[in-house]
Amino acid sequence: MKRVSLLLTMLAMFACTALRAQFTPSQLVDEFTRAKTYTKAYLDAMPEDGYALKPTPEMRTFAQQMLHLADGGYFLTGIATGKPSPMGKDYSAEKTVAQTKEATTKAVMDSYDYVIATLKAMSPEQLQEKVKFDKYELSRFEMFGKAFEHQTHHRGQTTVYIRLKGLTPPNEMLF
Repeated sequence: MKRVSLLLTMLAMFACTALRAQFTPSQLVDEFTRAKTYTKAYLDAMPEDGYALKPTPEMRTFAQQMLHLADGGYFLTGIATGKPSPMGKDYSAEKTVAQTKEATTKAVMDSYDYVIATLKAMSPEQLQEKVKFDKYELSRFEMFGKAFEHQTHHRGQTTVYIRLKGLTPPNEMLF
């Protein structure tokens, strides 16, 4: 039984590695482009007065959630590429961008544009190269995966904010 479990585990790991190796920059561009469209729908769904909504004192406002999402795009793309953010080392959209619908939307869309442009300039071989982040050594592909996970997480959190305004969040955009 242990051998069967080990064999199945090894096959699963091989399959995941093979899938990752076949994932191209173009496919990542497609995924981030879809995510950008989905996030824009969230930004559009929230009325101007909802950008300051803070469900509890310890939570971010809707605008801060979205601007934090943008910061993650710049930060994690910088780690993935080894290049500094075009916004500067200490840039924080969450702390500097006006929390209006217009300013927040522009900052968030600009961050997606940066990630997408960066991916368009990368080769499949570059995505397999390793980078260090804290105590981890990950492929550039894995770092972009972390960036994707981060934006998904924070966009998902804003579903509650939209519902608290009595609105319906955008439908899923899986494809």
